[in-house]
Amino acid sequence: MYNITPKTLFIGKNIIYLPTCHSTNDTAASLLRDGKVFEGTLVVTSNQTAGKGQRGNQWEAETGKNLTFSLILKPAYLTPNEQFYLNIAVSLGIYEFLNDFFAAEDIKIKWPNDIYYKDKKMGGVLIENVLKKSAIESAIVGIGLNINQLQFSHPQATSMRLAASSRTSDFDLEVLLTRLVECLEHHYLQLRSGKLEWLRDRYQQCLYWFQEKHLFSRDDTQFEGQITGINATGQLAVEIDETLHYFDLKEIKFIR
Repeated sequence: MYNITPKTLFIGKNIIYLPTCHSTNDTAASLLRDGKVFEGTLVVTSNQTAGKGQRGNQWEAETGKNLTFSLILKPAYLTPNEQFYLNIAVSLGIYEFLNDFFAAEDIKIKWPNDIYYKDKKMGGVLIENVLKKSAIESAIVGIGLNINQLQFSHPQATSMRLAASSRTSDFDLEVLLTRLVECLEHHYLQLRSGKLEWLRDRYQQCLYWFQEKHLFSRDDTQFEGQITGINATGQLAVEIDETLHYFDLKEIKFIR
């Protein structure tokens, strides 16, 4: 069902398409354990019954309307302390892909890896790494991107079709997957070539609420702060009362 054009170097060379599955990340993990796949393999489904998101959430996706897949990578050149750079490269790949369709100022990366169109979530990434000594032995990159779905149970969700309000027909999922894979590979190869600081700087410029004052909360206490970027391990840097603070994934919530 899904085909990737020969333009790509290795991502998408092998595609495993499942009409329905529990979770593409879980399927990819099973394939890795069995030693049956090589780097760049895609596990794609039209119906993911228990897709996983950050913070233990489930990913909502209407059957046959969106892109839900997992990408198997083997970034052994990254140390455990550098693993957030894989998240950066993947998020930027999706950002570049969406720039083909929408104004750059309307697409943002909500730290750490949600993809926003204006103030609504259009996609998300869940990366599960297997660490071995001083390197990342393998990584499963789960991606969910809302494409043609028109109704969501969560009011803060949106899709490409909803954002392209003048469009009267669905996007071609196979065409979009081909282009998205090209964008992911482009940034992954930059990561592999060691362009860590360039990727980090670019990621920071694309951050949702970057250098804007907003309300956040930590341990049910609200405060005003301004996102200034991330540090080398991926912690979010927020300036609060002229003092810089760093937060891990579950330590801070965006309020308004």
